Amino acid sequence: VQLQACGGGLVQAGGSLRLSCVASKNIFSMGWYRQAPGKQRELVARITFASSTNYADSVKGRFTISRDNAKNTVYLQMNSLKPEDTAVYYCNALQGPTNVWGQGTLVTVSS
Repeated sequence: VQLQACGGGLVQAGGSLRLSCVASKNIFSMGWYRQAPGKQRELVARITFASSTNYADSVKGRFTISRDNAKNTVYLQMNSLKPEDTAVYYCNALQGPTNVWGQGTLVTVSS
C-alpha cells in the first residue's frame, strides 16, 4: 500500500484546511496522526471502511474525518484551527499486518 497526502499549508488561527490522502488500494482503517516539534506523534482521527470514527479529544467538534471508498481517499476537514494544531500531519493505513505511513504534510497555524 502506498499513501499520498496533500493539503497542508499556512493558515491563520480560526481558519480551515482540508487534508487528503489517497491510498493505492482500500484499507480497512485509515487515520491521521500529527507530530509537533519536540513532541511524540499522536492520533488525530481514524475511520474504518464502514465510516466508524474516533477522534482525539483535542480536535473533537473542530475536525471531521471522512472517506470516499470509491476513490481510496480519506479526508480531514480541519476547522477553527488553533496555533497548537501546528504539526506535520501523517496519513496512516492499518489492516492486519499492514501498517503504512504517508510522507507527512505540514500544517502551520499562525496566531
